[in-house]
Amino acid sequence: MTVADRVNRMIDQAVEQERITGAVVLVYRNGEPLLRRAAGFSDREAGIPMQIDSIFRYSSITKPIVAATALAMIDADLFELDDRVSQYLPWFRPKTAEGIEAPIAIRHLLTHTSGLVYDQRLELLPDNRAITLGIADTDLGLEENFARHNDIPLAFAPGERWAYSFATDILGGVVAAVHGDTLEAAVVHYVAGPLGMEDARFHVTDPERLTVAYGDGAARPVRMPDPWVAGEDAGWRAVFSPSRIFNPKAFQSGGAGMAGTADDLLKLLETLRTGGDPILKSETVRAGLSNQIGDIEGEPGARFGFFGAIITDSRPAGTVLPPGAVQWGGVYGNSWFMDPAEGLTVVSMTNTALEGCMGFYPEMLRRAVYGHR
Repeated sequence: MTVADRVNRMIDQAVEQERITGAVVLVYRNGEPLLRRAAGFSDREAGIPMQIDSIFRYSSITKPIVAATALAMIDADLFELDDRVSQYLPWFRPKTAEGIEAPIAIRHLLTHTSGLVYDQRLELLPDNRAITLGIADTDLGLEENFARHNDIPLAFAPGERWAYSFATDILGGVVAAVHGDTLEAAVVHYVAGPLGMEDARFHVTDPERLTVAYGDGAARPVRMPDPWVAGEDAGWRAVFSPSRIFNPKAFQSGGAGMAGTADDLLKLLETLRTGGDPILKSETVRAGLSNQIGDIEGEPGARFGFFGAIITDSRPAGTVLPPGAVQWGGVYGNSWFMDPAEGLTVVSMTNTALEGCMGFYPEMLRRAVYGHR
């Protein structure tokens, strides 16, 4: 049975069982397609089928795109990895638990070692202090939103630990400030434009191709209301707002704010896999796809580079991905991985949160690709 046979069978089962509502899966080896598949529904209630060029809310798929933009600007000597963030965002000066201004550097933002964290309690503070974390709707700008963190101690001193965070939102602010325009303009100039990522934007390029967002339900995915709160039964919460992508007042979230197609992301990942040309230096890509946090523990069985998690031990990571593979996802229902040793690049987009990102589905796909039961 071929890779395509195994993956097709897995997708068929996931759609038939309504584990997910719709999906686009791209599996490439050494730049050649093993599978390009759209399945299920973009809009279940309207009977609109998923298409290869359907547009998805990227959520954290945004992060490697913004990271690549920042690194391209570093390659162009516009700023440096060890520059202080406050050089470019003088309004962002959070403090440590001891009340000392934290020396957060660009490197800390890229590696999620800044002391910032995704703590949904920040969204529950009083209205004049609440901080929006990128997928909930807001009329606040970046500065108005994140300057509020100056009164909230960091979870740890920069460089001391690893914690997944909204650091890429702050990185996006640096990128926009240095570029002298919007974050979207910088992304288009340095990454999306040169690579032909035509739909990867902080707005929806073609609303007719935008998939409906669905959320996990008791029997099957439910059409996501706005807002939709997920995770409260698991002791954490995330506030989703499918309409945020249409709100021009909402800050452009470098960590979660883009939309685009599966092929847009594939173009970036394949560029990274093959060395970075024409957007990045090869040494920058090599660094970004390798451990950048040293002995600091990241996710179980993994360390972190500049673009995603690098698997170091498959068993504690709970995956069939081998050591050296790089992976990440987006909470609206997306995931991706690269296996440089095997020349594999796999993009998985679904319109089903949280299953498509944090459920069984992503690992089912990985097992199908590698032939594991």
